[in-house]
Amino acid sequence: MEYVCFKCKKTVEYKSIKKRPRCPYCGGKIFFKKRPDIIKRVEAV
Repeated sequence: MEYVCFKCKKTVEYKSIKKRPRCPYCGGKIFFKKRPDIIKRVEAV
């Protein structure tokens, strides 16, 4: 699973933040899960 750093917007793997939740690039502590690029379209009823 991949996470994205909120501060520098770089992709970080789960292995690197599992033990210590810090970005290896900028030291940021806030992450969010990377969303798939596919957009789901649902028709209205």
